[in-house]
Amino acid sequence: MKIAKLGHCCLVIEQGGLRILTDPGDYTTAQTGVRNIDAVLITHEHGDHLHLASLKIVLANNPGARVYTNSGVGEILKSEGLQYELLEDGQSAVIKGVTIEAHGAQHAPIHPSVKEVVNTGYLIAGRFFHPGDAFYNPDRPIEILALPVSAPWLKIAEALEYAQVIKPKVCFPVHDGALKIFGAPHKLPAAVLPPLGIGFKIPELGVAMEF
Repeated sequence: MKIAKLGHCCLVIEQGGLRILTDPGDYTTAQTGVRNIDAVLITHEHGDHLHLASLKIVLANNPGARVYTNSGVGEILKSEGLQYELLEDGQSAVIKGVTIEAHGAQHAPIHPSVKEVVNTGYLIAGRFFHPGDAFYNPDRPIEILALPVSAPWLKIAEALEYAQVIKPKVCFPVHDGALKIFGAPHKLPAAVLPPLGIGFKIPELGVAMEF
């Protein structure tokens, strides 16, 4: 499996002959130049994960790509005349021989004044879990974890605890696109997790990591 982080939670994942783009949000622009995408996974409707203008460019550049997401995002796409396949908690799909499982149904709480939205994490090929905006445990052995490290809904201590609960072989930071000093919340996981047997890999944006 190859994973390239374009920024924030926007990733390009290659498994076998399948190429997946995740969460084309408004904190990144590189998604508009990506080609040969088969599937787009969108975890939830917040703008840093779903930027409609970017998504439309992605679909125009990749006319064979299908969007897979939950009912919350689906309602927004439907209102824009965009097609999607429903893939939410408890469901799975096989795309080009690769199984994708959907896990979780709720975004982590931010504040009572903020509307709750549906959030779906995706387990790809039984190896890589992208939780979106939640510390959801899919109750599966996870080899590779996308670890959120900075958000209004988390503390870094909670991110470290989540990694210890999931116990992946390796994780890498996501949800860090709003940071003024990029990389600041990477330091503590890099110090704490490896001694616990959990690798922590800091990606170079746009460069594929092999797992």
